[in-house]
Amino acid sequence: MTTEETSRFVRVRVELVLEVEDEAALTGAALARIAGDAGMPEAERAHAEGAVTEDTAEALAHLVDPFDLVSEVPGVALQQASWSGERIDYDPDSPDWDLDEDDGAQDDEEEAVG
Repeated sequence: MTTEETSRFVRVRVELVLEVEDEAALTGAALARIAGDAGMPEAERAHAEGAVTEDTAEALAHLVDPFDLVSEVPGVALQQASWSGERIDYDPDSPDWDLDEDDGAQDDEEEAVG
């Protein structure tokens, strides 16, 4: 039997490129989320506040929650998620950013590692 026939688990890969139009609003929202997390230890809170204040990519990573993407999808339960943010150089006219490009070779390599 193949994995497709026996596994109930599905890996979904999503890549987003976002433009930060208001760094202050993004940072403020991340700081508010951190302040509202009653279960976060004080040392972790201080580290998180410093990280989101210094880097908008970190602020965004504190606000993006993969659970929100699938919480309303019937018949599924999120088992594991990881995500991060990083600043990038983005040129929408560059062929390097063609989202319709076939990444078959890359996907096969990532699946072997993942």
